[in-house]
Amino acid sequence: MAFDFASLEVPVVAAPMAGGPSTPELVAAVSAAGGFGFLAAGYLTPEAMAQAIDRTRSLTEAPFGINVFTPQRRATGLGDDIEEYAESLRDVAARYGVEPGEPTFNDDHFEAKIDYLVDNPVPVVSFTFGAVESGVVRRLREAGALVGFTVTSADEARRADDLGADFLIAQGAPAGGHRGVWSETEEPNVSTAAMVVASVRAVSDLPVIGAGAVVDADGVHSLLAAGCVAVAIGTLFVAADESGASEVQKDAYTSGQFGSTTVTRAFSGRYARGLDNDFIRKFSDAAPAAYPDLHYITSPIRKAATAAGDPQAMGIWAGEGFAAAVRRPAADIVAALDPR
Repeated sequence: MAFDFASLEVPVVAAPMAGGPSTPELVAAVSAAGGFGFLAAGYLTPEAMAQAIDRTRSLTEAPFGINVFTPQRRATGLGDDIEEYAESLRDVAARYGVEPGEPTFNDDHFEAKIDYLVDNPVPVVSFTFGAVESGVVRRLREAGALVGFTVTSADEARRADDLGADFLIAQGAPAGGHRGVWSETEEPNVSTAAMVVASVRAVSDLPVIGAGAVVDADGVHSLLAAGCVAVAIGTLFVAADESGASEVQKDAYTSGQFGSTTVTRAFSGRYARGLDNDFIRKFSDAAPAAYPDLHYITSPIRKAATAAGDPQAMGIWAGEGFAAAVRRPAADIVAALDPR
């Protein structure tokens, strides 16, 4: 029998967060507390993804999901801009004893990951950053998975519906991390989660999970009242004890060093919301729309800054409600979000 988000004891979803936070331990803890957890396949090799899935299955019998990044179109005419951007980072890289990484374009092992998920199905698969071929959706559904897409507009919702999606994740602009917008060059909109949910529900009857800077039970209740079947939470779970985020990142939310978030493509070449730090202020204006090239260029700097305990050169993704992201067990976070 296929999983149904309406069956959750607590209508809270731990959003997939690539780069470390979404561990099997976090997924299992959220599930044990009555919610639903996503693993994040982004930036993982197929082998590492498989290991994360196996580890999750060893920790919980509850349904869980995995999120996959959709392949991006190669940026054209940006070669010089990418090289100039990498060169501009040399001084800040040198401060941490590293050099900028090599610009790299790849599809994040997309086909191999899909093949694995067809042969070793998980209950739920979601996609972020755009459309996939309808055949991919069909194969996953035939394997028994529910398939969903992150959308940020009515147009994206229509397209996901046409592809055969089972559900939608409606992401508002206040959400932390990468914007799920399907065009890598499109400016982020300013719509709240409630606004995106309303626009999506106006054109699609698919179940909708709302997302975007929700930090308490009242926020969950509001999106449920707007017609959502569940609410996805990211930043609060980054700070969870079971999260794989660095100690530096977990501490940054409540350190008092940061007063706001901003949207930037300085770290990856795609728009993402994070804590407004020195790196963003210095390099955002020059960053070309070249994902994932910039992700690989800035990777050595981000890793070195993390090792040095310096949040000013890290991509600390955060929703607008980041100040509520205090360190505690995932079960306590789920309980605090329970709208009942």
